[in-house]
Amino acid sequence: MIPTPAPPPDLRNLALQALLMPDPQQKVLLALALQARAATLSIADKLHIDPPTGLPGCPARPELRSHLDVPKRSPYTPAGLAALIHAVTHIEFNAINLALDAAWRFDNMPPAYYLDWLRVAAEEAHHFSLLRAQLQAMGYDYGDFPGHTGLWDMTHKTADDVLARMALVPRTLEARGLDATPAMQAKLRKVGTQDALAVVAILDIILCDEIGHVAIGNHWYRHLCAERGLEPITTYAELAAAYDAPRLKGPFNLGARRAAGFDEDELALLGG
Repeated sequence: MIPTPAPPPDLRNLALQALLMPDPQQKVLLALALQARAATLSIADKLHIDPPTGLPGCPARPELRSHLDVPKRSPYTPAGLAALIHAVTHIEFNAINLALDAAWRFDNMPPAYYLDWLRVAAEEAHHFSLLRAQLQAMGYDYGDFPGHTGLWDMTHKTADDVLARMALVPRTLEARGLDATPAMQAKLRKVGTQDALAVVAILDIILCDEIGHVAIGNHWYRHLCAERGLEPITTYAELAAAYDAPRLKGPFNLGARRAAGFDEDELALLGG
């Protein structure tokens, strides 16, 4: 009897496999390979997948701490600059996991949703690789400093509702990066070393891509609000309160937020 061929692997299960991968370099390669194959992959969009243990896959280092327990260092010293770059590198590693998690976890979304988040995962993998290469050029590597768990904490809290995930991860936590990046670049320009200025250039790439990532979050948040008959602004306030989202503090990068799809009513509510 001729065996029935196994069905081709689908996008969501492959994204989950990449999310479970603990080795950073292998996770990067998996995310990039998935994006390269995206057009050929089936999408089991109606399939409910139970979350396995071990999410997300993370290396033994860096040591993970509360964000309050991660020491601050001056970027005017070589080790302090490396610690700052490491902090951003850790954010980008988490961002790979955030995008992969969005791509596999939620069923019954349109196919474009899964393709969007697979593309985000690949771009975050590129950001991580750029920053890690810079760390290595300075004699350090990812894992040499402690990291914090804040980004994944909110991902875990919003695991049961794609609307809450879109509201509070890309539109809140990732949008904070749009605000923080120009100030970080200004600080690095003051440091003025070759390594600091190299990171400024990397942050230009990241900021441009992150506008697109937040825009994807905005698009799917509004899609879900329309589908559920919800008003986006009041719903966001309700979700932020229900999930104890961090309060947004200025200064805000209003130009980047506009480009990422926030409307003028939303920007006015930021208060400065």
